[in-house]
Amino acid sequence: MASEIQNERLRLYLEAEKAVLSGQSYTIGNMTLTRANLSSIRAAIDSLIAGGAVLEGQADTRGMCKRVVFIDGR
Repeated sequence: MASEIQNERLRLYLEAEKAVLSGQSYTIGNMTLTRANLSSIRAAIDSLIAGGAVLEGQADTRGMCKRVVFIDGR
């Protein structure tokens, strides 16, 4: 079973993935900011899930967890 810290990290990485998918870079004033590398974020998500991390409410009644699977369509 994953710790609360791992579950929180999974939640944060999924939020980061969503942010990157909505736009890799953005500009504020005269500064352009670039978000983290999507493949690094997905690798961290996969690692956390493999380690048992789940999002709150994702465990089923048998104590098992639903697994999130990402498919890279490249």
